[in-house]
Amino acid sequence: MRPGVLFDVDGTLIDTTYLHAVSWWEALRQHDHDVPMAAIHRGIGMGSDKLLDHLLGEDRDRSEDEAMGTAHDVLYGAWWERLRQLPGAEDLVRAVAGRDLAVVLASSAKAAELGKLREVLGANDVIAAATSSADAEESKPAPDILEAALAQSDVDPARAVFIGDSIWDVQASRQLDIPCIGLTCGGTSSAELLDAGAVTTYENPAALLADLDASPIAKIH
Repeated sequence: MRPGVLFDVDGTLIDTTYLHAVSWWEALRQHDHDVPMAAIHRGIGMGSDKLLDHLLGEDRDRSEDEAMGTAHDVLYGAWWERLRQLPGAEDLVRAVAGRDLAVVLASSAKAAELGKLREVLGANDVIAAATSSADAEESKPAPDILEAALAQSDVDPARAVFIGDSIWDVQASRQLDIPCIGLTCGGTSSAELLDAGAVTTYENPAALLADLDASPIAKIH
C-alpha cells in the first residue's frame, strides 16, 4: 500500500458549490418546496437522498424525489461549459503528485459529471484513481466514497490525508481516522470546519499549495 492524498472535487477543486445550491433551489421550487438558498448551501456535499431528508424531513412524501433530482441535474448541467477551477487547483494536484503521493479524487458526482470535472481540472495524467456516485451505497457524511477511493487506489488510510470543503467531508474522514484539511472556498467557514474536526483550514487550493511544506501533507511518508 502507498501514501496518498484524497481530494473532494465539488467546491474543493472546482467552483461548483453555489451552482449546485441554486440548481436545487429551483428544482425544489418546481415541486412547490420554498427552501431558503442558505439552508440548501449548508447541505451541499451530501448525496441527493440525504440532502432532501436534511431539507424536507425524513417523514416526507418521497414520490417526487426522483423528479426533483432529475430537475437539479438538468438545471446544473446548463452550467457545465462554464465551470472553472478554484484558484491553484491543478497546481496543487500536480505538486502532490510530484511528492510521490497518489492523487485520488474521492467524488460522489455521477460518472458523466465527473468526466466534466476532470476535464476542467486538467490533471488526468497524475490522477491515480477517481470515484463516482456508483461506487458508494451511502453518500457523505457516510465514509463509503472514501473507502471506495482507498480501495481503488491502494492507498494506506494510515498514510493518507483528505481535502474537502464541507462539514460532511470532515465527518466522513473522521469515521476512518483520516486527517481532513478543510478549504473554505466552498462557502463553509474555517470555524465550522475546525469544529467538525478538520485538522487545519486554508482559503483555497492556492493557499494550501503556498503552505504545502508546513501542511499535514508534508508529514505523509
